[in-house]
Amino acid sequence: MTGTIVTALSYFSEPAERIASVLDGSFVLYHDSVFADAIGTADRIVAIMATGIVVRKIAPLLTDKWQDPAIVVISPDMKYVIPISGGHHGANNLAYELEEKLGLIPVITTATEATGRTSAEGIAEEKGLRVINTGSTRRSNAAVLTGTAGIYSVQGPGIVIAGRGVSFLVSDAPYTAGIGCRKGTTSGEIVEAIDEALKSASLKYSDISIYATTTLKLHEQGLTDAIREIGSNLIYLDQETLCRESVPSESAAERFGLPGVAEPAALAVSYKKELIMEKKVYGNVTLAFAR
Repeated sequence: MTGTIVTALSYFSEPAERIASVLDGSFVLYHDSVFADAIGTADRIVAIMATGIVVRKIAPLLTDKWQDPAIVVISPDMKYVIPISGGHHGANNLAYELEEKLGLIPVITTATEATGRTSAEGIAEEKGLRVINTGSTRRSNAAVLTGTAGIYSVQGPGIVIAGRGVSFLVSDAPYTAGIGCRKGTTSGEIVEAIDEALKSASLKYSDISIYATTTLKLHEQGLTDAIREIGSNLIYLDQETLCRESVPSESAAERFGLPGVAEPAALAVSYKKELIMEKKVYGNVTLAFAR
């Protein structure tokens, strides 16, 4: 997705065109399918109309806050700007941008920002990181609100075992890697496999934000050592998390009740849920990449 779309009823075409120009976006006169056309193609949508119209139109179209565009409504009197969807994912920032450029008043309703606190997503944006386990933010942000959330920075190699309400922030690189290995595979074999897989996918080490595997591999020292050796991070995913993903390939891991390891692990920690390389086997190691 890319770009900003501004839409408005015909009565408000003139201010809508001005706003589109200020935001380096495109103006589209409102029609029944304008949101259906824009969602999936635009990063940001600005609507000048009643919030009720927008809510009714976008409700059936929204799928996931991590993938949906940032949507704000500007009141017809050109006084207020209200994030409707994706507050932590660009809409709040869009409201603040409109405040800075046009003097509109942001009406922020995300609980952390509205109470003067910083969300997990806000910290990630500030530090140029991203939240890898996106399902955690509801709990971690709730803990921010109650003052019970701690922020811990682990520098260098390490292993963290944490509950579902802990958000992990890692490098904002575009791709994720799912990795599995046979019992007892050495770190040298795993590093060699990673090198081959990256070369096959035309990727660099710096393109991978996180490596992910199953908790069944918690005791594979070779895997831990390999990820430490290449200077990256490894996250272990439980069965429930892996089973939520649909994968194209059959896997021997089905005998453990899993749809696979490499493919579902890569997808589970990705943003776009798209495999760019289906699982490939390199000796005792299996790898897949997603974005």
